[in-house]
Amino acid sequence: MAKPTVTPFFDEATFTVTYVVSDPNSKQAVIIDPVLDFDLASGRTSSAGADAVVRHCEKDGLDVRWVLETHVHADHLSAGHYLAEKLQAKVAIGDRVPVVQDVFAKLFNLDDISGDGSEFDHLFADGDTIDIGDVPGRVLFTPGHTPACVTYIFGDAAFVGDTLFMPDFGTARTDFPGGNAGELFDSIRETLSLEPTTRLFMCHDYKAPGRDRYAWETTVAEQRADNIHINDAVSRDDFVDMREGRDAELGVPKLLLPAVQFNLRAGKMPPAENNGIRYLKIPLNSF
Repeated sequence: MAKPTVTPFFDEATFTVTYVVSDPNSKQAVIIDPVLDFDLASGRTSSAGADAVVRHCEKDGLDVRWVLETHVHADHLSAGHYLAEKLQAKVAIGDRVPVVQDVFAKLFNLDDISGDGSEFDHLFADGDTIDIGDVPGRVLFTPGHTPACVTYIFGDAAFVGDTLFMPDFGTARTDFPGGNAGELFDSIRETLSLEPTTRLFMCHDYKAPGRDRYAWETTVAEQRADNIHINDAVSRDDFVDMREGRDAELGVPKLLLPAVQFNLRAGKMPPAENNGIRYLKIPLNSF
C-alpha cells in the first residue's frame, strides 16, 4: 500500500494538529485542518502557525493542490483561505456542509452565508477520489460529531478529524447541532474496518490522565484493541449511553462562537461593516 509522507504541526493553544500529506515521488501534497492563530481577548488574528506550514512546503518543494477541512471546527479558526492564497491551492470540505451552514447562519443571523457551501472551492461527496501524485486517496463520510464530518484516506493513512482521539482519550463529543452518538459509533466502526495497520491521525490531543506528552498517531489495530470508549468489546447501545452521558456534562468550547462563524466561510474574514471593521458576533443566552 502507498505510504505518504505525513508532517504534523501541533498548535498547543488549541490542541490541534495540522497535517501536510505528500507523495514522496511527485511532491504533490495536501494540507489538512490548518489553524489560524487567534487571541480571543484582543480579537487579533495571526498567521504565525500557518506561515510555518508554508515555509515547510516551500523548503520541501511541495506542490500543494488542496487544503482540506474534515469539518466545520468549533475549537479553532481555520487558516484554509490564507494557505490556499499563499500556495495557489483550493479549499475543500464534505458536501454536507450546507446542513451546518443552515443551523449556524440562522443562529448568528449571517446574511452573507450562501447556504450551499460555495464559500469553499469544492465539496467532496462520500467515496470521491482525491489522489496525491501516486498516492491514492478517497473521502469517507463520517458523521456523528457534526452532520458533515469526513475522513480523508491517503494510501495507508487516514485523517479522522474529531471522530476519534488517541486510544487512552476515547472519542469526540456529539452534542453540537446535528451531532448524533449512534451515527458516530457507526462512522468509527466503518473507519476501524480499514486494514489493521492503517495509520490513523487525530485532529486533536489533550494528553490523557497519566500521559505526559502529546500524541496524535495510532493504528486501526490499536484503536480496536484499546480505545477506552469504542474498542471491539463495546456495543452500540453502550457507546451511545456513555457518549450522551458524558456530553451532558461538557461545557461550551472556548472558541466555538468565533470559530464557527469564521469556518463557515472557509477561513475567510467576515465582510467589513460600514465603518471598515470586521466583526464576529456573540449571541446572548443561546447556549
